[in-house]
Amino acid sequence: MPAGPPPDPGPGRGVVRERIISVTRDAEVAVRPEHRNRGHSVVQQDETELPPPVPGGALLLRHRPARPRAAVLVLHGGQETSHRPARPWQLAALRMGPFVRAVSGALPDDDVLLARARYRVRGWNGECADPVRDTHRALDELAELAGPVPTVLLGHSMGGRAALRAAGHPQVCGVVALAPWWPPGEPVEQTAGRHVVCLHGDQDRVTSPADSADCVRRARTTATRTAMALVGGGDHAMLRRHRLWHDTAAALVAHLLDPAGAPDPLPEESYGTADFPVL
Repeated sequence: MPAGPPPDPGPGRGVVRERIISVTRDAEVAVRPEHRNRGHSVVQQDETELPPPVPGGALLLRHRPARPRAAVLVLHGGQETSHRPARPWQLAALRMGPFVRAVSGALPDDDVLLARARYRVRGWNGECADPVRDTHRALDELAELAGPVPTVLLGHSMGGRAALRAAGHPQVCGVVALAPWWPPGEPVEQTAGRHVVCLHGDQDRVTSPADSADCVRRARTTATRTAMALVGGGDHAMLRRHRLWHDTAAALVAHLLDPAGAPDPLPEESYGTADFPVL
């Protein structure tokens, strides 16, 4: 049974090789027309070439409109336990680059602030729940910058867990979790008044689709609306069927921010009480 994100890996050829493969595939996806900028001033450079964040800041801006009506905060994954500093060239962080570009392309108007959270360390670290603290800091900074705008949290793996835990922040209106690490008994009371949507690969061997399904069902007692769908053949890294992952996640974010103007990409069965559908 999957227990959570993998332990913090040390240096080695396997890690380097995985990094090269992942970055190359992400770069190939990024240049496809459907993931290119559609009139938004989202940064297109490699993450390592971006200006450094404000010292101590937890909010990394990717697009800042003059008068934002809403916001999206992207949360990457990490390890179950690690106090090593988080870096933008980690695989977990690089993996979310195509999602940032896909979300930017899916938003029809140039009035949504798009940002990423900056973690201090790579791990969840037990009761410290370090990414949750960083997510709250990022949301507080976002509120100071843009005001009380509705915000969707888009998180992968450990970032999906941080997103769920931070759902009670007054800035948050919805959570889109990708292959989240939601252990049995993960609290859901904080989702009251929020939308919670989960995508999970049915071939994930790192985090558990069954645990995600259980969490979504439990959240129905508190959240405004919950949904889940399985990505057929999908793995934890979201490399298999990556275009479906990117496009569906981006469409979900757009729908949560504008239900009337952006169609829901999920079938109605995703919101039901029976087995969740496979995309």
